[in-house]
Amino acid sequence: MTLVRKSFPSPNYSSRGGSSVRLVVIHTAEGARTIEELGNFFASASSGVSSHTGIDDTPGVIGEYVRREYKAWTAAGANPVAVQTELCAFAGWSSAEWSQHPQMLRNCADWIAEEAEAFGLPLTKLTPAQAQGSGRGVCQHVDLGNWGGGHWDCGTSFPLDQVLAMARGEEEDEMGYPPEFWDWSNWYLTTDRAPSSRPSGVPNEIPDAWWDGLNEIQAIGKRYGMTDGERNWIDWYLGGKKGPRPNVPQTIPDRWWDDEEWALTRGTKPT
Repeated sequence: MTLVRKSFPSPNYSSRGGSSVRLVVIHTAEGARTIEELGNFFASASSGVSSHTGIDDTPGVIGEYVRREYKAWTAAGANPVAVQTELCAFAGWSSAEWSQHPQMLRNCADWIAEEAEAFGLPLTKLTPAQAQGSGRGVCQHVDLGNWGGGHWDCGTSFPLDQVLAMARGEEEDEMGYPPEFWDWSNWYLTTDRAPSSRPSGVPNEIPDAWWDGLNEIQAIGKRYGMTDGERNWIDWYLGGKKGPRPNVPQTIPDRWWDDEEWALTRGTKPT
């Protein structure tokens, strides 16, 4: 869905000086909770700062403060080569808090996709070295280091892998994990983990949520007392739902989800 960009023009911008955009950068606003509040702040010349856009929980709508062809003032030396957004959020948020803002994450994913298309950039997560070098793709403010002002947003719990998967149009499973998670967990648990057979599309740095999911898969595998139907369903589900769905209830019983408490906190129950 194409985002609606609500205009709040800021006077705080300048020419890119001939530089080409190679970075899509995500920040957290650390104060403003709506795109309107952020727009009011950027509207003041005395603030001396700006961003191209701002994103809150409003479905399909973002704030636009500086047009993408100009340089916004929000990441020091990186400004000439970056198009940037401010999430109405805090770098200190936990994974649980981020999960309470699915629309903000959805808007962020759509914004990334639109900017990447506009500038011909890959939907690739950059390392700090790549972001500060000559890499082309997506990063957080923290990845810019001192060159970008020395900030730490969007924080260690920001789900950038999830957001990038949405930007690419990769459908996650009903529990909130992308297909790459299941490929990786199967490779990790059932093979000798040879680098040559590592599944493609798996991030170099495995997200903490994936390790949590792997631990829960192993815990479930050690449980006993399940019915054949429940075990068949769990095997099918944890195997990536490949092949015919087992002959089990259309609505999964609550007692089965008691064996998979982790699913209740990471996604929607399948029906």
